[in-house]
Amino acid sequence: MSSPLLASHFIYPKRFNMIHICFNFCYLLLLLIFSPFLLYTALVKGKYREGFKEKMLGNSPIKAKTDLHSSRRIWIHAVSVGEVNLAAAILKEWEKRHPNLEFVISTTSKTGMELAQKKFTGKTIFYAPLDFSWAVRRALKRIQPDVLVLVELELWPNLLLSAQKMNIPVWVMNGRLGEKSFQNYFRIRPLMRRITHTLTFVTAQDESSAERFRALGAVEERVMNVGSIKYDGAQCDRENPKTKELAALWSIKPEDKIFLAGSTQDPEEEMALEVFQKLKPDHPELRLILVPRHPERFSEVAKMLEKKGQDFLRRSQINENTSEKEKRKPILLVDTIGELGGWWGTSSIGFVGGSMGKRGGQNMLEPAAFGTAVSFGPNTWNFRDIVSALLSHKAAVVVRNGNELRDFVQKCLEEPDFAHTLGKNARDLVVKQQGALQRTLDLFEEILPQMLLPK
Repeated sequence: MSSPLLASHFIYPKRFNMIHICFNFCYLLLLLIFSPFLLYTALVKGKYREGFKEKMLGNSPIKAKTDLHSSRRIWIHAVSVGEVNLAAAILKEWEKRHPNLEFVISTTSKTGMELAQKKFTGKTIFYAPLDFSWAVRRALKRIQPDVLVLVELELWPNLLLSAQKMNIPVWVMNGRLGEKSFQNYFRIRPLMRRITHTLTFVTAQDESSAERFRALGAVEERVMNVGSIKYDGAQCDRENPKTKELAALWSIKPEDKIFLAGSTQDPEEEMALEVFQKLKPDHPELRLILVPRHPERFSEVAKMLEKKGQDFLRRSQINENTSEKEKRKPILLVDTIGELGGWWGTSSIGFVGGSMGKRGGQNMLEPAAFGTAVSFGPNTWNFRDIVSALLSHKAAVVVRNGNELRDFVQKCLEEPDFAHTLGKNARDLVVKQQGALQRTLDLFEEILPQMLLPK
C-alpha cells in the first residue's frame, strides 16, 4: 500500500459544521421523542444508566502518554457482545505482534461492557460517546488514539468527520454491510459518500460487503475483501477448558444428547421447549439448554418454564453446594453473559435463534465450528453469506416453524449418521475458511508505519 493513498485520507477540503449541526439536532430530537421509553427502561430495567458522562459528554478515561512506544495507542470500538468476542480474538493476536502498542477498548451496551471487563483485564475499557459532535470530539482529544478501529460496522457521521479533522486514521475491521443496511444508507448516498470517504481502510468479510462499501463512496483502493475473522475466532476443539468446565458444571455425561437453543428471542424458547417435551419421552438421553439473547429476558423465560411446570436449573444458581441430582436436571437456563460459546461445545443438536422473527439471525459459526448439527429459522439476512456457505456445503438445515424444528431434532436423534455428517461438514467449512485474521493483520503490518507517522 503506497503512502499517497493514505496521505489522501488527511486532505480535508471542506468544513462539515452544518453536517454536525444537522446530526446533533436529529439526535436531540430522537432523544426527546423516545425519552419516556428511555427513562422507563433506565428506571425499571437498569439499562442506559451506566457511563452517562462518557456517552453524553465524551468524558472517556484518559491516560497520559509517556515515551514514543507507549504513546502509540489503538482505540478499538466493539458495539456489543458479538463484536467484543471478535475484538478479543483480534487483540490476542495483535498483542503478540506489537507488545509495545497500547490498546483501549470501548463498547456501547451494558452487556458488551460486562463481557469486555471479563475479556480485557487490565485494559482501559469505557463506554463509547454517543454521536454528538461535542462528545466525540472530547473523547478523541482525551484518548488521543493514533488509530481508531471499528469492528464490523459503526458509520457514525460526527465521529468519523471529527476523526478526519484530527488526522486520526479510521480502520473498519471485519466490515459487514448487509443488504438491508446498504439500501437504507443508499437513500442518502451523497451524505454517505462524504462519510465513507473518511475511512482510511476497510477490510471486508466478504465481497458483497466490499462492493457495498465502494458503492456508498468508500475509495475503491481502500476496501479489500479478506474474509470473515469470525471464522478465525470460532473454537473447534470440544476439549477446550471452558467447555469441559461447563460440561462438568451441569454434569453432562457421554451418553447425553444436548439440544441447545442459543441467542433466542420470544417465542423461540417456548418453541424449543415444545420440541423437547414431545421428544423427551422416547429419548430419555435428551437434555435441553436455553440461552436467551438478551439478559433482561432471563427472568421472563424462567417464568415461562415455571408456568409450564418444567423441572429446570438456572446457570446462576449452580455453585459448589449444588447436588448431583440438581445438576442432572433435564433443562438448563443459561442466565449469564459470555458463556454461550463454551456451551455450544457441549451440544449435539443446535438451533440458532433470532431467526424466526425480525432480528435477522445470530452467529451460527460457533456451533458449526464445534461440529454441532446446526439449524436456524428462515430470517437470517444478517448472516446471508455465512448461511449461503453452510447450506451449499450441506452443513446446516433451515427450519421454518416448530414442527420442522421437531422433525429436525428427531431426525438427528434417530439417524446419528445424518447428524454426524451435518456437523462434520460444518466444522470442515469453518476450518477451511480460517485465516482472515492473519490476512487482516498482515495488511495492518504493511500500513501501520504510514498510519503512525508523526502528526
